[in-house]
Amino acid sequence: MSKVTQSSKRKSDHLSINLERDVRSGLSAGFEQFRFMHEALPELDLSDLDTGVELFGRSLNAPILISSMTGGTADAEPINRALAEAAQATRIAMGVGSQRVALESPELNESFKIRKYAPDILLFANLGAVQLNYGYDLTQCQEAVAMIEADALILHLNALQEALQPEGDTRFKGLLAKIEGICRQIDVPVIAKEVGWGFSVSTAQRLADAGIAAIDVAGAGGTSWSQVEMHRAGSAAQATLAAEFIDWGLPTADVLRSLHQALPTLPLIASGGLRNGMDIAKSIALGARLGGMAGPFLKAATKSSEAVVELIHQLSQTLQIAMFSTGSKRLEDLSSAIERIA
Repeated sequence: MSKVTQSSKRKSDHLSINLERDVRSGLSAGFEQFRFMHEALPELDLSDLDTGVELFGRSLNAPILISSMTGGTADAEPINRALAEAAQATRIAMGVGSQRVALESPELNESFKIRKYAPDILLFANLGAVQLNYGYDLTQCQEAVAMIEADALILHLNALQEALQPEGDTRFKGLLAKIEGICRQIDVPVIAKEVGWGFSVSTAQRLADAGIAAIDVAGAGGTSWSQVEMHRAGSAAQATLAAEFIDWGLPTADVLRSLHQALPTLPLIASGGLRNGMDIAKSIALGARLGGMAGPFLKAATKSSEAVVELIHQLSQTLQIAMFSTGSKRLEDLSSAIERIA
């Protein structure tokens, strides 16, 4: 099997496993530890509250991100189209899955080309940061951005996942300097993103110093890619190894809180275990600029773009009512209306 065919099959496996298997982390994302303080007399009109936000020069109707999921397979094309059409209809942000397979096999890039369905959305390109240690450089990063006419580039960090794949790319030494080189040279903002185990404050600080424009915390509590790799494992021993990491990682709510306190001016994106509009509201209150979800959107997209639009409206309405019921005139006011209960 060629390397490209292997990559495409891996993407198909990941897509089907996420749809059909239980791949949840053994940890909670931590949002149940926080609650909003109810305001019985908000002195606001619900209809006046605005959930809009701006990031990287794009205006969004709500601080919602369709997190990076898929692309590079025939199954991914209708899913990405449905997601993109819904993002355009509701003016929210979207990221695509890793574009490595399309760079290495251009005939597979059609499933990533969603700008024609979503000309006005905030759109993120996506590559694995570790590929910078395997021959990728500014050229491939620029090609990924150009492929989808992206507003920013995600460089995702998935060291544990790579270590659990027999075919994984595990040479991470010296990677920070190469990330810094991309940040300094490319003409779009660069986002550092984990894939489900979160960032420590020290690592976030190193990335910020390197020129990263935002961090997608992608903490523990949602999809666990160690569990996904467990289901992909080719042997019982490999499956057992992957299963041992079900409780690995830093819970999303804790990561958000600590990173926002340490780096208050760095834009943060919350993802990892967000399941509904209340989790998005709590994420914003804890310091996130956007709240990202993958699994709920993926399931809706297998039905239709209309199902995705319906989900987005539900999330937005929950956020707006949370603002109203805490007396929060602006999104940033939510931060003073939340308290820790555990």
